[in-house]
Amino acid sequence: MEDLRGKKAFICDMDGVIYHGKNLLPGVTEFVGWLKAEDKKFLFLTNSSAKTLRELSEKLARMGLEVDESHFYTSARATAAFLASQKPGGSAYVIGDAGIINALYDEGYSINDTNPDYVVVSESDNYDYARICKATQLVNEGAKLIGTNPDLTGPVEGGIMIPATGALMAPIELATGCEAYYVGKPNPLMMRNALKKLECRREDTAIVGDRMDTDMLAGIEAEISTVLVLSGVSDRENITRFAYQPDYILNGVGDIVPK
Repeated sequence: MEDLRGKKAFICDMDGVIYHGKNLLPGVTEFVGWLKAEDKKFLFLTNSSAKTLRELSEKLARMGLEVDESHFYTSARATAAFLASQKPGGSAYVIGDAGIINALYDEGYSINDTNPDYVVVSESDNYDYARICKATQLVNEGAKLIGTNPDLTGPVEGGIMIPATGALMAPIELATGCEAYYVGKPNPLMMRNALKKLECRREDTAIVGDRMDTDMLAGIEAEISTVLVLSGVSDRENITRFAYQPDYILNGVGDIVPK
């Protein structure tokens, strides 16, 4: 634990690590206070692409935790940065909400439903059959297919798991025969972007998450120390079926704080 506490930077998932629904998890306030008191660099990294950085900051504020929006990074931001690096000033047809749309605008992209360079899919309340058909048409006409993250499910209030981007993408992939490129965790690209934002080396960084298939795999592939917390979707029984294991298994982020 001393090695873990000695890390200069922490990358933390949010849902299942920092909060459930509208409630902070036990030990989170102490953990964030410790990060600030010890002058640690930290970034809340989420595969969710629906909310803007400001909305995420305000969500924590409503729970009583003040964290500046500069400490957040989403798969929407990573996706927009990737597209801007591939084709600066391009355009996209988007199935998604404010998080991905604002991120694309900030990278100089325009929204285009006629002849876009990319079709971008993320979780969205506006997902419907008409948009699936439009996306399929545009991909068949040559637009490249991009997903903000590969998650098949995501949590909502009450612990219910609902379809996420990977599931919403499936009809378009099946109808077009085109496989989407996903930018979010566990893609090492997102982890490299996070390290650049933190201005910290991977050897000095740990990732804290509750999912083996995204958080822990992302850390392993980026060669970052991995910390699995059991406050979210994983438990000691289901982690044994994975071919890889985290460096640390803790009940929650509060365990990182010295007692």
